[in-house]
Amino acid sequence: MDRFASMQAFNKVVEHSGFAAAARAMGLSRSVVNKAVINLENDLGAQLLTRSTRKVTPTETGLAFYERSRQLLDDLDEATAAVRDLQERPTGSLRMNAPMSFGTQHLAPLVGNFMAAHPHVHVELVLSDRFIDPIEEGFDLTLRIAEPTYSTSLIEQHIVTANRVLVASPAYLDQAGEPASPAELKRHRCLQYGYSGVQSQWRLTGPKGAQSWPIDCKLWSNNGEVLKSAALASQGITLLPTFIVGDALQAGTLRTILSDHEPAPLAVSALYPRHRHLSAKVRLFVELLCERFGDRPYWDLVT
Repeated sequence: MDRFASMQAFNKVVEHSGFAAAARAMGLSRSVVNKAVINLENDLGAQLLTRSTRKVTPTETGLAFYERSRQLLDDLDEATAAVRDLQERPTGSLRMNAPMSFGTQHLAPLVGNFMAAHPHVHVELVLSDRFIDPIEEGFDLTLRIAEPTYSTSLIEQHIVTANRVLVASPAYLDQAGEPASPAELKRHRCLQYGYSGVQSQWRLTGPKGAQSWPIDCKLWSNNGEVLKSAALASQGITLLPTFIVGDALQAGTLRTILSDHEPAPLAVSALYPRHRHLSAKVRLFVELLCERFGDRPYWDLVT
């Protein structure tokens, strides 16, 4: 293998935490990948990886070399892709994953627009609230709504901030009274995202900073639409992103409460494998996401 090929093998080993997984990703034998990395270490006169029977991890020198070599390889890919894109239109399959509620409410219309603009791309959209690994499960692009993360094998591009609010129906608040402080949440019916095994409390940031407040949870669900429906049926107070309850807030069927105590916002991000970041179809769809949802999204126009 030449120097660039050896660098590619080394980067794959770092990104997949092992020689066997890297070899599978490259379509090569493990021995070929191992030899390429050894040759690279010999050429550089430095140990790049710490090897054990269970795990392969980069040394401090190896991690520094990974960051620099990754940029070189990305630049090479970019130059190659730029030439190719001048001659080719987006084609092939675009396999995406997104959370259920966001996918049905906000992503679905964009898929139709994208297909109309790029008729030679075949789209597969899988909706699931399960936390997935896009590389492990073979997705070109994953939309994730959570705290930002860092990965050596994924690029994470921020799309929009997902604000969250405490809401209840006017009928529920008329009947149970509106809480004047987070301490009063404990005497209200609360509807929580997650499972019954999670701790029943909400973390809110108010005048005294971020604090966790106990709640009396009457309903758990791992789907925000279920909690929204229960809140609309006057079954209690829930904490949800505005992309789920924005239409109900605009219609007045739900109201925000405790506006001086805010839940931490989440990030809506597009994640994709580093080697896909220059794919025309991935790049164009991410650009469409930013164009549609960037800045202040439409679901936050009236809250």
